[in-house]
Amino acid sequence: MEKSHGALAQRMKLTLDEEQLTNCMRCGFCQMACPTFLETGLEAASPRGRIALMKAVVDGIMEPDESFQSQMDLCLGCRACEPACPSDVKYGQLIEQTRAAIAKEKEFSIPVKLVRKTFLEGIFPHKGRLKFVGKTLKFYQKSGLQKFARNSGAMKMFPEHLQELERVIPSVSGEGLNELWKKTGLPARTEKTISGADLIIIPAVGEMVARVGMFRGCIMDVMFAPTNVNTVRLLRQAGFEVVIPDHQVCCGALHAHAGELDDAKSLAAQNVTAFLEAGVDYIASNAGGCGALLREYDHLMKDEGDAEQRVLAEKFARQVKDISELLKDIGRPLEPIQHAKDGKLKVTYQDSCHLRNVMRVQGQPRELIHQLGGVSLCELQGAEVCCGSAGIYNMLQPEMSMDLLDHKMEHVKETHANVVITSNPGCLLQMKWGIERAGVQDRVEAVHLADFLVEQVHLYDKDKDKDV
Repeated sequence: MEKSHGALAQRMKLTLDEEQLTNCMRCGFCQMACPTFLETGLEAASPRGRIALMKAVVDGIMEPDESFQSQMDLCLGCRACEPACPSDVKYGQLIEQTRAAIAKEKEFSIPVKLVRKTFLEGIFPHKGRLKFVGKTLKFYQKSGLQKFARNSGAMKMFPEHLQELERVIPSVSGEGLNELWKKTGLPARTEKTISGADLIIIPAVGEMVARVGMFRGCIMDVMFAPTNVNTVRLLRQAGFEVVIPDHQVCCGALHAHAGELDDAKSLAAQNVTAFLEAGVDYIASNAGGCGALLREYDHLMKDEGDAEQRVLAEKFARQVKDISELLKDIGRPLEPIQHAKDGKLKVTYQDSCHLRNVMRVQGQPRELIHQLGGVSLCELQGAEVCCGSAGIYNMLQPEMSMDLLDHKMEHVKETHANVVITSNPGCLLQMKWGIERAGVQDRVEAVHLADFLVEQVHLYDKDKDKDV
């Protein structure tokens, strides 16, 4: 139930960027880039249509009723419309501003309030609690509870799409990057910052090219910590000294997408300080969704009263690079393992929306794959179209998400690829889910780019001068 449509309309007037609203020329180029428009054919489900709805509310022509809010919720936030827009309309900023206004005025149901408070406030911002979630998942998977839940039919209490998602959750170690790195036996040392926080320093292999800060993320470090380890191994092989600030926190992307901009700004301020103290040249991200928000910290913090904080956020944003950019454009070339020319492994690549549309990275991952021996890259039709993951969209909008995913898997089958590579944890889970739904798990697997590269290039320990 809403406090009032009038209150929401007034908040939107105060929140939305009027210049961006009026920049839209209604040319329609965005429509063929928009997944929800392609699925529904509805003008209101296109970026142009949603901007028209936003402007109508701000101009007092219509009320932001339930149908208006439903269209805002249906948007994936993939931002494929932005590269297609000749007027450079910042649609992503408008949809997040609209959702922030809705979040301030909407009376969420008690279950929704509980979920938002538990995850957005109670878990994601806190490293210790995230570790507890990881250990809990490990216990669920290893103790026999998972097997019991599946065999007893207990999982049938949940909606079908959540049952399917549970089946593709990866095996969790319960340990993060720092703990797993110690177990590799590879070199590392700990230093203190001026404020007394810990920095884990991992030396480069050979001559150092640059000093890079590793953003380990929250979901990444709980469910995909081995991928973080592999990312560090690749970076150091390419000549980067890797620095892991222990007091970094969640990037705030899920908070921003959910309209909780104040919480996102608080997390951003903590990360800006953590990496400033680390004294790095670049900040490495291996998650397209995280990297996109990290690179837009300057926009997120642009209205902050502290001028120094704004300047530091701008510097931070300029330093953020996807691992594929660091490996392809800045670091020393990786040495591919030589394979027999016959029987090349056939792979395809699914773009992370935020990596492609916000960070504007699409060539580097493909170039890294092309440089590998014994690997054949088959371009995926519609690789630029969202897979339907979009943060937690697949849980909130399961019908649209599954339509997009099923269409995606039709194109995957057409490539006859054995491996689907992607560069974002949400996309990776979604593609694993799609493989399960399509019943092709016996011949197709989904992997993160970092995990794939680690298996295809030589990694040396500079002290032992041999593969590790």
